[in-house]
Amino acid sequence: MFEILSRQVLAQGSVIVNEIHAPRVAAKARPGQFVILRANERGERIPLTMADIDPERGSITILYQVVGRTTALLASLDKGQAVMDVLGPLGSPTDIRQVGTVICVGGGTGVAVLHPIARGFRRAGNTVISIIGARSRPLLIMEEKMRAISADLQVCTDDGSYGHHGFVTDLLERTLRTLGSGAALAVCIGPIPMMRACCRVSGDFGVPAYVSLNALMVDGTGMCGCCRVSVDGAIKFACVDGPEFDGHKVDFDALNTRLGAYREAEALSYSRFREMCCRDEAGR
Repeated sequence: MFEILSRQVLAQGSVIVNEIHAPRVAAKARPGQFVILRANERGERIPLTMADIDPERGSITILYQVVGRTTALLASLDKGQAVMDVLGPLGSPTDIRQVGTVICVGGGTGVAVLHPIARGFRRAGNTVISIIGARSRPLLIMEEKMRAISADLQVCTDDGSYGHHGFVTDLLERTLRTLGSGAALAVCIGPIPMMRACCRVSGDFGVPAYVSLNALMVDGTGMCGCCRVSVDGAIKFACVDGPEFDGHKVDFDALNTRLGAYREAEALSYSRFREMCCRDEAGR
């Protein structure tokens, strides 16, 4: 069992941040890696990338949006309670080294995945320019944490309620145009349409781009083949070959199709879970 050391609610209650006591995972984890969690004996296994790692405290921090049965089950656990299983660290860590100027672009909860990566590039001696966005200001997360590790932080919202009115790609294009040939790398993490668009923009300027793929996953060791993705025409497994890949070589259409394969079943499972919770509340 893995104790929840702290719990925080963000983004109008839809995003949860849990710090979990997992000393063996924290001792080995590196930016870009993930864990697989199981809330209880009846819960399914889900992959979540670590938003922070604290080896001295022996903890990892996960951030997730409540979108289905399993995330709702995790969100029901409070500080002092425990997650049944935490498996990790899994996946290949980000290739962090000194390259020059790195543009880190995050959308929605992808900002949480981006944070330790951007911090790693900063610590490696790079100039980090960060661009983060959300649909509206209440849904924007980790602004101050990203500001603390960035030479320049740019913020946008889809509805114009805060920062630039528009998309992260607007700011990415403007930044690349300003830098000229000065950008060495773009790291883009968020929803699939956002990552695809960022790769298109970075490609127009000849800048390499990393993306982190949230493929469907079961075992996390490359044995089941569930998390296969197409990269440069070859089949890769997100759990062992990734989760980060060259964004210019990813088949985003195939990824999007696979992610939508169980959407109806997921919605039904979540609906039944909420009905069960309502019955439990009514019976108390």
